[in-house]
Amino acid sequence: MIPILDTHLHLIYPDRFSYPWLAGAHTLNRPWTLESYLSEAGPLGIEAALHMEVDVDEKDIEAESRFVVGLDGIVGAIAACRPENPDFARQLDVLAALPGVRGLRRILHQAPDTLSQTPHFAESIRRLAAHDFSFDLCVRHDQLPIGQSLVDRCPDVTFVLDHCGAQDITVGNFSPWREHMAEIARRPNLNAKVSGIIAYAGKDWTLDAIRPYVEHIIECFGWDRVVWGSDHPVVTLGGSLTDWVTATREIIGGASEDEQTKLLNANARRIYRL
Repeated sequence: MIPILDTHLHLIYPDRFSYPWLAGAHTLNRPWTLESYLSEAGPLGIEAALHMEVDVDEKDIEAESRFVVGLDGIVGAIAACRPENPDFARQLDVLAALPGVRGLRRILHQAPDTLSQTPHFAESIRRLAAHDFSFDLCVRHDQLPIGQSLVDRCPDVTFVLDHCGAQDITVGNFSPWREHMAEIARRPNLNAKVSGIIAYAGKDWTLDAIRPYVEHIIECFGWDRVVWGSDHPVVTLGGSLTDWVTATREIIGGASEDEQTKLLNANARRIYRL
């Protein structure tokens, strides 16, 4: 069994940090600890994980990153950030000083399209190159053109597109996502994360329904520019961690051992400098 390096693990500790998006009766509004994740992940061949920021309250950004990089089994962290803020350069210096932080992310799929399109936002992202930080690009399928614009304006920054562009698989429309994905993949500084698929596929997804999306991502980006992520616990909106790992191994089962290794761990080590 080829080992997996999970590049997209969310840990939720409501007793430590504030998560405004979880307010109310959100399905995920409870603790999701490292211990509970590892109990399921270990038998599946997941040997290490990269923590992905969980959109904590802005005041908790540094504390979240500092906390997770100290946990056993977490090999690095993608920290939250606010590139739109005037003092982003200061925030970047603070986060860059934390051992274990490997990149940054600003959630854009729930933000106005204009947020990432300002000259200041692009200038902020370009600053990441000096720290050898990557930027995880989190946009919806209909926002792929604006994500592409940001990537084009920051050619020296390594990007990772989260969740295959967050396509709503339940609607059954392969277009225009297919065409947008083929076009954005032409950017050599952009990689793709095979993650989030079943969270956007509904509870009744089948292997045949999700297979074309995974295969299209790999076809567009090639085996050298793809990584794998669980998106745990968001993955539970459409199934379980076990379901997603099992489906992934089935879909890529016909690929060579070298190709599978690239997707499941080797590319992640290179891109995130692990």
